[in-house]
Amino acid sequence: MAKTPIILIGAGGHCKASIDVIEQIGEWQVVGIVERKESGTQAVLGYPVMGCDDDLAELRKQYEYAFVTVGQIRSAELKMKLFNHLKASGFQQPGLVSPLAYVSKHAQIGEGSIVMHQALVNVGAHIGQNCIINSQALIEHDVGIGDHCHVSTGAKINGDVKIGQGCLIGSGAVIKQGVTLAENVIIGAGALILKDITRPGCYVGQGQLLEAK
Repeated sequence: MAKTPIILIGAGGHCKASIDVIEQIGEWQVVGIVERKESGTQAVLGYPVMGCDDDLAELRKQYEYAFVTVGQIRSAELKMKLFNHLKASGFQQPGLVSPLAYVSKHAQIGEGSIVMHQALVNVGAHIGQNCIINSQALIEHDVGIGDHCHVSTGAKINGDVKIGQGCLIGSGAVIKQGVTLAENVIIGAGALILKDITRPGCYVGQGQLLEAK
């Protein structure tokens, strides 16, 4: 069966990880990568850089599918901008799930989101658009994750947690069941969050505010 062509947007480290997931899925053919003009990158894992953002309108005439492969370390602003630009340009942005992950048939994965190797998304969970659920992350039952979020490696999001748009949950962080996070919250690596966070900012340790946004 012929594979479906797809172009990737962003040529950094997250692009490499996303390519590995796409290759494992086996249904997509990466035809090339769109990157910033000044980056100097010519290829990623053997896939060519085929243009920059200015070329997207022309590429849309040839390809139906695209996927944002820019990571999210702090702000989701760039990922959000690229996702919305692809949407406005008429690209379809699939949800991608590694065959090495588990996603319940009773969970939902939004457009343009990726679930990476050995992640677990349990029953009733809802993952928004343009999200990264990174390797070995746990998303428990009935969790709601807003658009443009990144749940980093090994993070544990317990049952009924609600996470607002544009949040970053650091590697190994644990969020207690039933907790709600506001939009644009950053949870530091290894943090333990036991109660609601109602204002944007960077939180570490046991939920103390490190930096307001």
